[in-house]
Amino acid sequence: MSAVDPKLLEILVCPLCKGRLVYRKDAAELACRADRLAYPVKDGIPVMLEEEARKLPPEEEIA
Repeated sequence: MSAVDPKLLEILVCPLCKGRLVYRKDAAELACRADRLAYPVKDGIPVMLEEEARKLPPEEEIA
């Protein structure tokens, strides 16, 4: 699991709503609170495709 460049995290937004993303290092994903989607980070590269995103269940916290 590679870390995402902090400068990249500052400019990345959700491709659907253009909202801020939360980097979840332990899960290697970027989560959107508004859309409740988590985009995977593979080898340090965020995969910002809706088809690749995981739908977050209502009970899952987004820190």
